Amino acid sequence: MSRLRRPRLFPRTLRTRLVLGVIALMAVTFVGIDFATTRALSDFLVARVDQQLDDAGVRYAVSLERDAGGGGNAHADSRGVSAGTLGVRLVNGRVTTAAVVDGGTQDSATAADQSGQNRMLTLSATDQARLAALTPGGSPATVELSGVGSYRVEAFSGQDGDVLVTGLPMRPVEATVHKLGDIELAVFAIALAAAGALGAAWIGLALRPLDRVTRTAERVSSLSLASGDVALSVRVPDEDPRSEVGRVGASLNRMLGHVEDALEKRHAVESRLRTFAADASHELRTPVAAVRGHAELALRSPEPMPDSVRRSLTRIDAESQRMGVIVEDLLLLARLDAGRSLAREEVDLTRLALDAVDDARAAGPAHRWRLDLPERPVVLVGDRHRLAQVVANLLANARIHTPEGTAVTLRVAVPAAPGEAGGKGGAVVLSVTDDGPGMDPELAARAFDRFVRGDKTRSRASGGTGLGLAITRAIVEAHGGQATLTTAPGRTTVELTLPGPVRSESAERPDPTPNEECVG
Repeated sequence: MSRLRRPRLFPRTLRTRLVLGVIALMAVTFVGIDFATTRALSDFLVARVDQQLDDAGVRYAVSLERDAGGGGNAHADSRGVSAGTLGVRLVNGRVTTAAVVDGGTQDSATAADQSGQNRMLTLSATDQARLAALTPGGSPATVELSGVGSYRVEAFSGQDGDVLVTGLPMRPVEATVHKLGDIELAVFAIALAAAGALGAAWIGLALRPLDRVTRTAERVSSLSLASGDVALSVRVPDEDPRSEVGRVGASLNRMLGHVEDALEKRHAVESRLRTFAADASHELRTPVAAVRGHAELALRSPEPMPDSVRRSLTRIDAESQRMGVIVEDLLLLARLDAGRSLAREEVDLTRLALDAVDDARAAGPAHRWRLDLPERPVVLVGDRHRLAQVVANLLANARIHTPEGTAVTLRVAVPAAPGEAGGKGGAVVLSVTDDGPGMDPELAARAFDRFVRGDKTRSRASGGTGLGLAITRAIVEAHGGQATLTTAPGRTTVELTLPGPVRSESAERPDPTPNEECVG
């Protein structure tokens, strides 16, 4: 079960990170500015309200005290008192009279020249407790009263041992502070949007040199550096070496120069090795053929010879044949490495597969050979001799490296290309599958390398050279295809993908031989 990928909460690109970082820093700065300005304005306005409290004194509250003696509060003197002014009289911690100058929502700083309407208040127990906690002669305090809102109040000692409280509403102060906050919020939002747009443009301009470095690295990464003569001429445009990006570009250019030198040296070494392999293989063909010829001539001599000498000559003949095969394989690999072109002719791959299985059955009758072929012959363009060698190598490997009784299936298929019904114009897939014990994974990863041997899970009675699969891959790649190997206990498959067929013959495919097992 595949692990679910968690969504990335942090942006990927450096440009986006920088823009978001600038916006975040500006947002934090604006929040600090907003907090500082609103706090300063609030403190300033509260100080003005405190000054107004000092100027107003207790005249309105004293009028409540005098009026209380008459048994009513309706005639409290509110002349010259700002609308919203609060007056409270407390006796022994209990509110006896509470009134407010009713004048709408006028600013408390605006004096009322005419008499205002007195509105009597009924305070809750909580409100009374808050007012009773005030200290006469102490500093003004802000209290929240139910029904009238927030008030800035100050307590004074009355003449009758009572406590008189005068208050001014905080609603105008709060409205002014909130209005300033709303204005700043709108201005800051516009500033953040403008800063984001301008910051993105500026950062994009500043990161252009880094973009050039990235494009250069991408161009280098798209080059094929595995083998051959590689022209690594890509470089980062000259930048200011005093900048960080300029130093990165200069370092990348130096690294590319070192890589180019290393690739040139590697190519020179590979060329010398290919030349040596080709020359050595070519030069060895003559002495190997001579040794083999002399051994065969000596074995045909009618003169009597000791058994030990005949056995030695027989071994010399067998080993010279084996060495001849190795020399021919090395010479073929050297030619393919040098890019020597192969023959180009139409090859009936189904006929070639039938012949190869017929030969494999003769060499390994103890195995179970199967064919899986399409209904019609498949014809492609390639080198008939080399393709036959490839199929023979794969069947020989399956026969040599699996125990008797193993089923080996040779399959030829033409998968349908996208949007095509019959598979014409796609690719030809030739595969050899056996149900043997499988290969060691580490060995399977190097199976197409040269002189790779030592598979501990398969028999090595044949003493193979380790060049079969290397030659197979070289021939397939020379045809423009690719070779892959997959293995698991009980199943090993070598799959060759070749360029698509030139046509699918209208005639039926050739019939297999009588003792041939055909699948599909």
